[in-house]
Amino acid sequence: VQLQASGGGLVQAGGSLRLSCAASGFIFDDYVIGWFRQAPGKDREGVSCISIRDGRTYYADSVEGRFTISSDNAKNMVYLQMNSLEPEDTAVYSCAATPSLTLRFNPNAWHLPKKFRYWGQGTQVTVSS
Repeated sequence: VQLQASGGGLVQAGGSLRLSCAASGFIFDDYVIGWFRQAPGKDREGVSCISIRDGRTYYADSVEGRFTISSDNAKNMVYLQMNSLEPEDTAVYSCAATPSLTLRFNPNAWHLPKKFRYWGQGTQVTVSS
């Protein structure tokens, strides 16, 4: 299993970035893909996730309305479009995958890193004020 995150960078407040997560080595349709972030000195937190098979999406309150998660199932890709970025969004962003069954009976647990089995390396997002 491989997850490769890319697309981070330096952007001014109010700007946009699109992160990409390339997945391989598992049956894409049977998984939930999540984006997590970790700022210096803070715990890792769930940002958003998408259930590949049914397209259901989830967002943290802090990014609702600003970030959009999507997938291209033909390419085994997941994207995180981040608009209206704020300095508080500065963090290392990582994508992660877990079988859909893991969250089947408790989808509200999507934001918990411990629910995700596979992790990719992170990509740095820095938002300047």
